[in-house]
Amino acid sequence: MTASNTTAQDQTDTTVSDNKSHLGIIFFALILTMLMSSLGQMIFATALPTIVGELGGVDHMSWVISAFLLAQTVAMPIVGKLGDMIGRKGLFMMGIALFMVGSVMGAITNSMSLLIAARAFQGFAGGTLMVSSQAILAEVIPARQRGKYMGIMGAVFGLSSVLGPVLGGWFTDGPGWRWGLWINVPMGVVALSAAAAFLKLPRRQSEGNFDYIGTMFLTAAASTLILTTTWGGTQYDWNSGVIISLIVASVVSWVLFFLTETRVSNPLIPTHLFNNRNFVLTTVSGLILG
Repeated sequence: MTASNTTAQDQTDTTVSDNKSHLGIIFFALILTMLMSSLGQMIFATALPTIVGELGGVDHMSWVISAFLLAQTVAMPIVGKLGDMIGRKGLFMMGIALFMVGSVMGAITNSMSLLIAARAFQGFAGGTLMVSSQAILAEVIPARQRGKYMGIMGAVFGLSSVLGPVLGGWFTDGPGWRWGLWINVPMGVVALSAAAAFLKLPRRQSEGNFDYIGTMFLTAAASTLILTTTWGGTQYDWNSGVIISLIVASVVSWVLFFLTETRVSNPLIPTHLFNNRNFVLTTVSGLILG
């Protein structure tokens, strides 16, 4: 084992040991933030007609959900890389705070355009929470025990897919759809307090410059792909000029992104990961599931 590998292993062991006494509270905070992020994708599915009836903007109705998903998709690789470079605790706590701010912004708005902006803001924070919570779990849980904790965390997505539309319908028929946003505030306060008080993670030193060019191409590739799947067959025909242009732009952006990642010193997503069969299989299965 090399000196660098030994140092990394020692740091991992120290992190696990530092968080062992409060692991239950930390894991609860991670689960809570995953629930906030995943519910954000689902909770407005049944509330959209009511939201449009109150705020107007029927032509932009789908953006209440699409803006969240788009911002979340863009945030995940960026925040994941930043966590590797500067540490995860600050990013995790920032994500919780921003998610609460976005929720309040959406809850008090009286405009469809402002609600969409708030949802995009909330989505970026949700992507931060999703990637940070899973990465933090890997840092505070020993490798041999990690599977059962990841299984519980994965079950949160299944719960959200069922609970989200039910909660959205209940809030809409009861206290109002805005409570689908207000509910994130107490959850966020609990998670933020637990992370601030009990989570102990090492600070990291930045290695190289951030991959701004790769980030730009990845953002363009992911955005055009999501817009294609969102608009195709609904707002535009699949053979329309808009959809074809989006498909071309997405393909070109993906190609430029991968070419960039092979040339920069500190890539956003190292291409050597795709030589790992397990990584490729899980990535493809995740893409299909998503």
